[in-house]
Amino acid sequence: MFNIISYIIFLTVSSYITIDVGRRCFQAGKSYLEYLLHDQEMCLTINRILLGCYYLLNLGYIAVNLAFWDRVNSMEEIIAVTVVRIGYIALILCVLHYMNIFTLYILRNKLTLK
Repeated sequence: MFNIISYIIFLTVSSYITIDVGRRCFQAGKSYLEYLLHDQEMCLTINRILLGCYYLLNLGYIAVNLAFWDRVNSMEEIIAVTVVRIGYIALILCVLHYMNIFTLYILRNKLTLK
């Protein structure tokens, strides 16, 4: 019973975080990509690809996370396990976001050097 409650909490919170952050990065990324690449059509295509890959990676990680869930026997364990797993999701989101920004910055510098 406790596992089902922790699954529901984890799926709800982590899916909301993933979808909300993806939507916000997609909206903010439009202007950032256009500033870097100066091609509106290519920017939109790259932004959509990044969003799709982002959703696939994060929602896949959430699904794999459920497969390796330990048995939860109390309300304290529900909180501890769920918060730690959601924390991992948040860390992954931060790392992915900064990796994308850094990669785009490096690509922009290479394009301007030509």
